[in-house]
Amino acid sequence: MLYWENEDNTLGVVHHLMVLCYHLQHPSLYAPEGLAYGMGLLKEFVALGTSPAEIRQRSRDKVDSGKRNWKIKGTPAARGSYPHPVRWQMTAADVVRGGMENYIENVEAWARLVWEQLQTSGNLPQAELKDYLAKKSRERK
Repeated sequence: MLYWENEDNTLGVVHHLMVLCYHLQHPSLYAPEGLAYGMGLLKEFVALGTSPAEIRQRSRDKVDSGKRNWKIKGTPAARGSYPHPVRWQMTAADVVRGGMENYIENVEAWARLVWEQLQTSGNLPQAELKDYLAKKSRERK
């Protein structure tokens, strides 16, 4: 996927989602605090439609390694995990199988599925689910 993004820089428009989905499906890559932050980012991108530029602007100080007192990356002593198992309906392999010509659409679909599956598996607070369902209801109108 990174190769495709390098070959065609227009595909980079979903880079933030690709990296986030991969890491959320491999939670031990995150520290527990990093995993919580990653789930919050997915909410911002998928449920609320926040742009990567806006997130960078808003969270610059929060994620600055010189200022934050929490870890993003998992370590042997602190690895993220989910309280409930998740059976992922879509993974990076599915995005790759879809081919470069469908990359953007497939990464966006992957992000929506990861968000929905984190909710339905009980790994996100109910408030997150309520916000998402309200947005979906507004979109249908």
